[in-house]
Amino acid sequence: MFLQKHMDKILNVQSDVFDMWYKNDEVKSILNAYDIDAKKFLDNHLDSIMNFFVQSINEEKQVKKYQDIKTLLEFLKSYKIKEFEFYILFKCFKNTLKDNLNFSDSDSVKIQNELNEIFENEFAYLLKQYTLNDNNIESKLKHFYSLVNKNIIMSSTDLSGNITHVTDAFCEISGYTREELLGQDHNIVRHPDMPNEIFQDLWNTIQTGETWNSEIKNLKKNGDFYWVSAKILPTFDENNVVIGYDAVRQDITAQKELEEHQEMLAQQSKSAAMGEMISMIAHQWRQPLQAISILVQKLPLTKMLGDEITEELLEQVLEDVNVQIDYMSNTIEDFRDFFKPNKEKNEIEIKKLVSKAIDFLSYMLNIDSIKVNIEIRENKKVIVHVNEIIQVLINIIKNARDIMLEKQISEKILNIKIYSTTNYAVIEIEDNAGGIAPEIIGKVFEPYFSTKENKNGTGLGLYMSKTIIEQHCLGKINVSNSSLGAVFKIELPL
Repeated sequence: MFLQKHMDKILNVQSDVFDMWYKNDEVKSILNAYDIDAKKFLDNHLDSIMNFFVQSINEEKQVKKYQDIKTLLEFLKSYKIKEFEFYILFKCFKNTLKDNLNFSDSDSVKIQNELNEIFENEFAYLLKQYTLNDNNIESKLKHFYSLVNKNIIMSSTDLSGNITHVTDAFCEISGYTREELLGQDHNIVRHPDMPNEIFQDLWNTIQTGETWNSEIKNLKKNGDFYWVSAKILPTFDENNVVIGYDAVRQDITAQKELEEHQEMLAQQSKSAAMGEMISMIAHQWRQPLQAISILVQKLPLTKMLGDEITEELLEQVLEDVNVQIDYMSNTIEDFRDFFKPNKEKNEIEIKKLVSKAIDFLSYMLNIDSIKVNIEIRENKKVIVHVNEIIQVLINIIKNARDIMLEKQISEKILNIKIYSTTNYAVIEIEDNAGGIAPEIIGKVFEPYFSTKENKNGTGLGLYMSKTIIEQHCLGKINVSNSSLGAVFKIELPL
């Protein structure tokens, strides 16, 4: 689970979550209605709610036997807290926890999905325990069913895949009424974009008695679509014979739309990067082409002056031409490698990453008289998608070059520091263009934001750099101002 990797962050926000939770209007209303002292309640029982969520996130099998949560249930029972109030208390805690976890937009969707799934699964258990040994178990269970029916996208089918039961939540998201769904083949919501292999794998899995999990794009009645994360499992009778299938789903449409948007931005960014690379190839070929032209003209010029074209002269000209052609060939090979699909991560020294980026930009840096100072304090190895990190470095260095030219800095300097901390290898890139204005420094990683006066910038370079570092590499990237100019700091996990 995504949240398992960020347990330290979850525990660090505990006090903030507690503070915001009991200040929530719905929570305050319930506590006041039963004259429950908020501070005493926090001191005695809030830890148990957090620990219950933490153990659920960690998928600990003993979570349902967790004694402190049972003590909390007994406390709430003693005040005769109603089931819908019980539901509100836990729902508000879950939402407060989500709001206090500060992640990127895409990760925020993952957090919401995982917390919702934990809440739906574990709350069912908690509510069952809360109503146990109660005189009104039947009415409690009816209320619980009402909560499930309204909030959980769920359906049941017979062995042939014909729908036998759906919740209101399923009807709402699909656009069909219950009457239109019951008795129909589940393919009624199958989207034509989904490959047959997905559903073949689904049937092969559940017919063996196993649970199937995946993401599915479904078709609405009005022709629109929605995405769900689906869990489908067999239903058994008392003789352990499969008699049907149950499916529980989470709506992940927003998450998929965000992923598609990011993919579109990535393609736009790559196209822009390719255009810049082609421009750099043209620049880097100009000098060897001029050299070849001069060498080739040397032969007719020699003849015109009446001198003999000796075998030694021919060999020297050919050798010099071959040197220039080899340089051009190596240049195009380097750029071709840069745009190869980079599916596997490779181990590489930080110094080599920086050197490769500088090599790509060497002609541009030389022609624009930009002095590059590289300070290596500690040269650690990292495991990364090499081309992606080089793309990030090239983008930052090119941005620094552009702003130094735009501001007409007379002595253009780029300082690059390489060092490491306990958990990260660090690259810092500093220019001497005076820094980024305070009112916009917080926006530089936003998509389509550009400060370039000539409007040639796409505004995608730094956005994609942040996506690559944070999502693909699980690293960090930020920007600040020094006494000289802007400082971009990249931290890659060791």
